[in-house]
Amino acid sequence: MLRFLGPLGIDAALHAIEERQRASREVLRQAELALEAARFEERRARRQYDAVDPDNRLVAGELERRWNERLEAVRQRQEVVSERFASREHEALSVEEREECLALGADLDRVWHHEGATPEGRKRILRALLVEVVANVEGNHIKLRLHWQGGDHTELTVRKNRSGRHRWTTDVETGDLVRELARLMPDRSIASFLNRAGKRTGKSNPWTEARVRGFRGYHRIAVYRDGERQERKELTLQEAAERLGVSKMTVLRQIRRGAIPARQACKGAPWVISVHALERAQLPEVASERGPVTAGPRQRTLEI
Repeated sequence: MLRFLGPLGIDAALHAIEERQRASREVLRQAELALEAARFEERRARRQYDAVDPDNRLVAGELERRWNERLEAVRQRQEVVSERFASREHEALSVEEREECLALGADLDRVWHHEGATPEGRKRILRALLVEVVANVEGNHIKLRLHWQGGDHTELTVRKNRSGRHRWTTDVETGDLVRELARLMPDRSIASFLNRAGKRTGKSNPWTEARVRGFRGYHRIAVYRDGERQERKELTLQEAAERLGVSKMTVLRQIRRGAIPARQACKGAPWVISVHALERAQLPEVASERGPVTAGPRQRTLEI
């Protein structure tokens, strides 16, 4: 639509400028006419008050009240006209404003994606231009026939989205991570971990418990149950250290050396250690080992 309407954009912009100025001048003219009518009524009420016999106080009081009402009406109409002049809507567009409108008319893509454009406005533009869109699905493609106002037709062919895929799809890596973490922790903990890891949803939003729950529901991932790790005979780093009677750092050191088989969904995620793998591990010096977790010339060991 933007491509086909490009040549018509400037004409539309000029028409919009002229229509805006005409409407503004008409509103100001109506306000001025209303002010003139109010002034006429005020002058007539004043003449009637001046002509009455002062001794006829009842009539004089009524005419004075009417005169005050006409004066108030004049004041109100004057405020409306002053506001119209202050808004400067009746004046012609400045050079900068006119150039901006012409630029938008020449570049409809900017109009379409302008920050002030709303979905309702875009739909109105489309409905004003298109009579209907006919779609036929053929294999992995969709053939579209666009019927424009005036009788012209345009044919397009687009590829179908894969089932479950759209532009807001969460990336595969994050999805796999959620599947792995769902077997280790509840939704709230998963959301906290994903945010710390810098992961975002398909719409670039931070993760919340509700969003994790929604992702699981859409992909049919079971919720974490208390005790399911124990049913699978899996231990955390802390639980493995308690079984061996050593610190977590000692167990972590043995994992990095390959002495204890363990897996981790990604860096920073909880370690998962099989009970059977821990029992089969050959760790003759685990309990007596001391030293820094990582090797380095600046690392020191504090003996107590």
